[in-house]
Amino acid sequence: MKNLPAKSAVRGSRVTVADFLEAGGERMQLEIAAGRASIDRVISEPIVNRLGLALTGFYKCFAWGRVQVVGNAESAYLDSMPPGGREARFKELVERKARVFVMTDGHRPSDGAVAMAEKCGAVILTTPLSTRLFSRHATFVLEQLAAPRTSIYGTMVEVCGLGVLIEGDPGLGKSETALGLIKRGHAIVADDLTCIRKDVATNLLFASASESTAGFMEIRGIGIVHIPRIFGVNAVRGEKRLQLVITFRRLDEIRGEVDRTGQTRRTRTILGVDVPNVVIPVSEGRDLVNLVEAAAQQQKLISAGFNPATELSKHLRRRAGATKADNRKGRRQWQTK
Repeated sequence: MKNLPAKSAVRGSRVTVADFLEAGGERMQLEIAAGRASIDRVISEPIVNRLGLALTGFYKCFAWGRVQVVGNAESAYLDSMPPGGREARFKELVERKARVFVMTDGHRPSDGAVAMAEKCGAVILTTPLSTRLFSRHATFVLEQLAAPRTSIYGTMVEVCGLGVLIEGDPGLGKSETALGLIKRGHAIVADDLTCIRKDVATNLLFASASESTAGFMEIRGIGIVHIPRIFGVNAVRGEKRLQLVITFRRLDEIRGEVDRTGQTRRTRTILGVDVPNVVIPVSEGRDLVNLVEAAAQQQKLISAGFNPATELSKHLRRRAGATKADNRKGRRQWQTK
C-alpha cells in the first residue's frame, strides 16, 4: 500500500476516486472498468455501502454518496432480472446520484452499464477480492484518507516508546536534540515538518513524516543525513501516536514563567485534541537530550497515575503531621514530669 497523501483539513480531507486508487488500488487489486475520465470525482461519504434494497427499487434512505459495493448476492439478483432489467436498475441508481461502484469477486459490468457510466460520469471498479475482504481494506483506506490532517513545524521522535513532538523557534536545537536521542537508542519519526492525522473514532493523534522527507534529517553544519543508513532501520518509525508536545523556548523570553514544581499541567490543542505540553527553557550549557528524555519518562509516569509533584506534596504533609504529633507528645511528656 502506498503512503497516504498528507492533506490539511481540520474537518477531514476531500477524498476522490483517484486518491482511493492511489492509496489502496494495489492492495485491493482494483481495476477501472468504466469512467477513467471521471476518477477525480469526489467521494462525498468515504465509506462503503452494500446496495441491498436499492436493487429492488426501494430508495428511501439510500446512501448515494458512498462507494457502492456489488458482490455475489447483488450480481446474482441482477442476473435474475429479465433482459434489460440490469441496465434499467443501474440507470435508476445513477439517476439518484450514485457515482462510484466496485464489483467484487471478479464480477464485470455489462456493456450497457459501461456505456451508461461513461455517459453519466460514473466510475465502475472491479476487484477479484471477496466482498468481505474488499470492505475491510476499503474501510481502512477511506478512514485514513478522510481523517482530519494538519502539518506542524517540529521534530517528532519516539522516546521510551512515547511519541514526542519537539517544537520551537528555528535555531534552538530541535534536530540536534533528536539526533542525540537517536544515538541513545530512540527513534525519529519526522524532522522539521510533521504531518498530524486525527483518528476520529478514538480521538487520538498520529504523526508521520511527509513521503518525500521520511528518514532524512537536516543538521546545521553537516547538511542532510539519512538516518537508516547511519543508525539502521530501527532508528526510524513510520507513524507514531502523539502523546507529548515539548516546546523549546529561550530562557530570557520566559524568565519568571517557568514552573519549577510541575504542578501546572499545560496542554497543546491540535485538531481539537488536547495533548500534554512541557515547556523547556533553552540556554547555553543545558543538556536538552537529557531533559527531553526525562520529560518523556515523566509523562509516562503521569499517564500511569503517578504524579511526582502530588506525591511530594503528600509526603511533605505527612512529615509535617508527624512532626506536629511528635511535638505534642514531647510537650505532654514534659508536663507530666
